[in-house]
Amino acid sequence: MRILVIEDEKHIAGFIKQGLQEAGYAVDVAHDGQEGYFLAGTEKYNLIVLDVMLPKLDGITVCKNLRKDKITTPILILTAKDVVDDKVTGLEAGADDYLTKPFAFKEFLARVRVLLRRKEGLVPSTLQVADLMMDLMNHKVTRSGKDIPLTVKEFLLLEYLMRHDGQVVARTDIAESVWDIHFSTSTNIIDVHIFELRRKIDHGHKKPLIQTIRGRGYMIKA
Repeated sequence: MRILVIEDEKHIAGFIKQGLQEAGYAVDVAHDGQEGYFLAGTEKYNLIVLDVMLPKLDGITVCKNLRKDKITTPILILTAKDVVDDKVTGLEAGADDYLTKPFAFKEFLARVRVLLRRKEGLVPSTLQVADLMMDLMNHKVTRSGKDIPLTVKEFLLLEYLMRHDGQVVARTDIAESVWDIHFSTSTNIIDVHIFELRRKIDHGHKKPLIQTIRGRGYMIKA
């Protein structure tokens, strides 16, 4: 899941980014409304966290413009203002939720997860490929009923593969979706994590699920 944070106060943006990354999300940050509007219109995000008081272009205008552009990405507005009219203005501009600063990160994260689930609609809370099961809500993975402990990145990588069951995914797509970086041929970080996933998931089973498609990428397939 990729989230765009548009926040001009760098210490707040950094705090939000770190917390979201620790929760397993890929995060981009923009420090003014123009940059945020540009990124939201050119990149694909699952959620936008948007401050109201922004330089160059205020958050309400950014929100209105995105909705005019037919961008339906959920928007969570953050603001220091605690006035009912301001909240109404934000929601009428097209925001999906509203949170007043200062806020507890636990509440913020709960709202983020609600909006992401709402956007996913009928997407199930579990994924399955053959006898491999992933519980997205509880971050739990099992194969043939046996628990498989995974690191955050291993879980996100496996989730990405399972969401593309039967499809070849390129290293560039994995790098940008899971690691939030542009792929470089000088790094083997993806190959290392694939190796670890294979060791944990396929070792001891007659039929391996994770496949290497030479020259193209990886695929998980029953």
